[in-house]
Amino acid sequence: MSLNSKNRPVLVAIFAHPDDEAFGPAGTLAKYSKTHDVYLLCATRGEEGGKSKKIAITRQKELLKSAKILGIKKVFLLGFKDGTLCNNLYHQLAAKIERKLKELKPGTIITFEPQGISGHIDHITISMVTTYVYKRLKFVKKLLFYCILEEEKRNIDNYFIYFPKGYKRSELSQIVNIEEVWETKLRAMKAHISQKHDADRIIKVLEKLPREEHFLIFK
Repeated sequence: MSLNSKNRPVLVAIFAHPDDEAFGPAGTLAKYSKTHDVYLLCATRGEEGGKSKKIAITRQKELLKSAKILGIKKVFLLGFKDGTLCNNLYHQLAAKIERKLKELKPGTIITFEPQGISGHIDHITISMVTTYVYKRLKFVKKLLFYCILEEEKRNIDNYFIYFPKGYKRSELSQIVNIEEVWETKLRAMKAHISQKHDADRIIKVLEKLPREEHFLIFK
């Protein structure tokens, strides 16, 4: 039995951790959910995102709450461990993503731009593997890479060895106005209570910027 609603196109977002969907293209996902069946594949449960032994359970619950706020139809956890996405798991990760996409049959998929936004290795791996799978599946017509602009990066402190500088507006392929779903995006971000420090920091940056989300289109 198909998971998809009759006559509605399908979009699948593919990310590494709980909160990637909210701190990333939450507004775009909320907008698409009004016209599409939106699904989320999340590679890990964010086990490294806190000191509690139960942090993975907590973050999974937060993810499901965020997804509900955004109108995501279902979340699929792929069962990998936070911080371990690498060459050794490349084909396992690709196989799981490909299997799920063949089941869902999306016309559009969204993931991180190739530098992973922040330079996080898990993010970069997800972007690379998703691109690899996209090239194998003819029914997926569009791959959107979520990215940030240089002016957004200038307001963010480096918290990895290398945090990419962001993109010029002239390099963008698509800009999504999220004014109408701005409050929805904020609620989704705030649903990740265990990551409140990051949510507060990101919201402070976003409040200074236009209500937009930015994408490259893979060609």
